[in-house]
Amino acid sequence: MDRRDQVYSRAAGENDSMRKVMYLMGILEDQDVEWLGKHGTPKFTPSGTTLIQEGSPIEDIFVVLDGKLSVLVKALGDREIAGLLAGEVVGEMSFVDSRPPSASVVTRLDSHLLVLSREVLNNKLKTDDGFAGRFYKAVATLLADRLRKTTSHLGYGEWTEETDPDELDDSMMDSASLGATRFDRLLKRLRVN
Repeated sequence: MDRRDQVYSRAAGENDSMRKVMYLMGILEDQDVEWLGKHGTPKFTPSGTTLIQEGSPIEDIFVVLDGKLSVLVKALGDREIAGLLAGEVVGEMSFVDSRPPSASVVTRLDSHLLVLSREVLNNKLKTDDGFAGRFYKAVATLLADRLRKTTSHLGYGEWTEETDPDELDDSMMDSASLGATRFDRLLKRLRVN
């Protein structure tokens, strides 16, 4: 099995959330991930806990270290529209545009999270241009991936083997492999697993 197959196999085996953490941690540098580990707060959150309430401002963003979360929308009768696993970033859209979230997020299983305060993260972004550039590129990549997946599920465009939104392209392979390694180191540093 070559490196590409190993990385993709791992990502496919854990839904596409591991691919997202590979993007995030692959775009950030080692010192950025270390900073997240030092300035974020590890938090155990029992099943059934509401992390984000639709329409209510949020002060934190979360990285799911372990567990499972549900994204629920009131307009759909609080139906789950997505499940989130290890590696997902939660609250990033409201962080970027400062608008209240358009969905609620609830822990479906007991979960371990890395909680990053908006204030602490904003201060880092204002004082470290390199970190800011990498962080916003990572968030943009995650949001683009989410939009691509959503449009493919809605039936826009023609689905072919070449347009598989789950496929990692060659330019992302080194970054994805490095991202998976960084996430593993973060989990060990925070003693989550």
